[in-house]
Amino acid sequence: MRASRLLSLLLLLQTRGRMTARDLADELEVSVRTVYRDVESLSAAGVPVYADRGPDGGYRLLEGYRTRLTGLTTGEAESLFLSGMPGPASQLGLGDVVAAAELKLMAALPPDLRSRAARIRERFHLDAPGWFRAPDDVPHLQPVADAVWNQQRIRVLYRRWAHPQQVERVLEPIGVVLKAGTWYLIARAHHPDTPQPGTPPADTAPADTAPRTYRVSKILTLQPLPQRFERPPGFDLAAYWDAYATRFEADSYRDQATVRLSPDGLQRAALLLPPVMARAAHDNAGPPDPTGWTTVTLPVESLRHAHVEFLKLGADVEVLDPPPLRAMMADTARALADRYLH
Repeated sequence: MRASRLLSLLLLLQTRGRMTARDLADELEVSVRTVYRDVESLSAAGVPVYADRGPDGGYRLLEGYRTRLTGLTTGEAESLFLSGMPGPASQLGLGDVVAAAELKLMAALPPDLRSRAARIRERFHLDAPGWFRAPDDVPHLQPVADAVWNQQRIRVLYRRWAHPQQVERVLEPIGVVLKAGTWYLIARAHHPDTPQPGTPPADTAPADTAPRTYRVSKILTLQPLPQRFERPPGFDLAAYWDAYATRFEADSYRDQATVRLSPDGLQRAALLLPPVMARAAHDNAGPPDPTGWTTVTLPVESLRHAHVEFLKLGADVEVLDPPPLRAMMADTARALADRYLH
């Protein structure tokens, strides 16, 4: 640990120039006294560290000095794909590793490229979660990620929509996906609750061939198992997720509704309706009628969901079809009128 901290201190001075003992202590999460001792150790080892006195003083390296001890550890190299997502990296338990990898990369860059890399960080930032929603509570995300990496089976108690809601599964985790702030596990499943006669125990039986998708926040308990597994040959996580997302949207929006939208309603639909409905409103909109209203057919999940979504548009939408949905909108309009006009 101390050798790693000494290297981090050296790289901080190399990448940032002059730093006070307090700044170094804050970065390294140690006491100022520890920084003093570490600087003395570096000096004793021949590293040209100098202390500038005065209110603008601090520690710095001799001009032109550069260490070559910037090799990435295995964990740091593996974490580089998360370097632009500090929040997800922290959730996966890789926050410190990513920070160390970035520091080593910055130290290895020549000064001109280092300054450009710093400007990129100042001007571009990725915030994965969507608006107006808190991220999922994912207490089991780190053991899930470990199981994915180590190709290790896990036994989970999972809460789903169907009955029975709580089911036990033995999973072979093959990937994790972060979608709009929500973590998903891609895994092949066993069914320990429904063993087949004459088959070996679920812990050793082969998994279902097709991968399935599980929301990590719905995992209630998790137990790592000693058995390891082989990943499906040629499995492409990105391609799987693209196909799954397309299929999920198609399966979710099986019904249709025909509506009229005012000019303001057509614009507000892009902001207030779910993405699938908003895209359809834009793509399917025909020419406006003499009053400026546009008739468009939109995909909907169900009458109940469509009722809630169309209420967001207020008087700027008129449902034409199906009749039950039009009746639901009319009932709500009458109830609102009774509430506010009497």
